Amino acid sequence: MARPVIGVTCYVEPARFTVWDMPAALLPYMYVEHVERAGGQPVILPPAGEPAELAGRLDGLIIAGGGDIDPARYGSAPAPQTGYVRKFRDDAEFGLMAAALEAGLPFLGICRGLQVLNVALGGTLHQHLPDVVGHTDHSPAPGTFGRLPVRLSPGLAKIYDGGDLTPAHYHHQAIDRLADGLEVTARSDDGIIEAVEVTGAAFALAVQWHPEADEDGPLFHALVAAARR
Repeated sequence: MARPVIGVTCYVEPARFTVWDMPAALLPYMYVEHVERAGGQPVILPPAGEPAELAGRLDGLIIAGGGDIDPARYGSAPAPQTGYVRKFRDDAEFGLMAAALEAGLPFLGICRGLQVLNVALGGTLHQHLPDVVGHTDHSPAPGTFGRLPVRLSPGLAKIYDGGDLTPAHYHHQAIDRLADGLEVTARSDDGIIEAVEVTGAAFALAVQWHPEADEDGPLFHALVAAARR
């Protein structure tokens, strides 16, 4: 059986590689490895092209982590800590998100991907979690994952073949007002929403943590299995 084609969105940032120093479309390779191990064919998606046409060529979609969404998209002014806003990436991913949901494409949002899903459907974000929860455990230091337990819904726990989870976190923003059409499927002990799914969709879910940072990848296997169907 042919591998399902899983598109993964990516960054466009200044990068140094071999003898070059220039803007590059890039993605942590952990995403690629997880999709491949799960039986999918990973394809990196730069923020370019026509969303509906692109969605029609994919069997599944991952909107990956990245910088903050422009707060104007949910009617807010930027907080001092909001950063790495890339409006061209917002434009591309919001268009792709809408096309994927309309097409019923199996979808997994990771970190920023959860925030894109919530804002695209009319929700809002906390722009800096330490101001909300009083600690920095969700993003302890630049380039360092934190480990916080999350309480999973029965459906999400079934994917993980167990109960609660202590995954890798690296986010200073999270859902504030939950969008209509989303159901909360995980929370951290401080009450922050850590996972959601689209009500009524065959497979459309998003997590605030970073499953690509762990060796085991049940969410990637679940996405690829849904894409095969």
